[in-house]
Amino acid sequence: MTPADLSRARWRKSSRSSGNGQCVEVADLADAVALRDSKDPTGTALVFSRTAWMSFLRGAKDGFLS
Repeated sequence: MTPADLSRARWRKSSRSSGNGQCVEVADLADAVALRDSKDPTGTALVFSRTAWMSFLRGAKDGFLS
């Protein structure tokens, strides 16, 4: 698997971020979604397929993550 090109990614934080510096940022890619630690923007990013990301969001909304 080749690494995703994140050089043109447009990163965003949740509007619900508290501003305490403990946030993740999300970027929509052509065929995936990337996550990174806002405190370490040049560090490693996790890249998920859109299907995996949507499954994660559904689980979070349904209360499966606690």
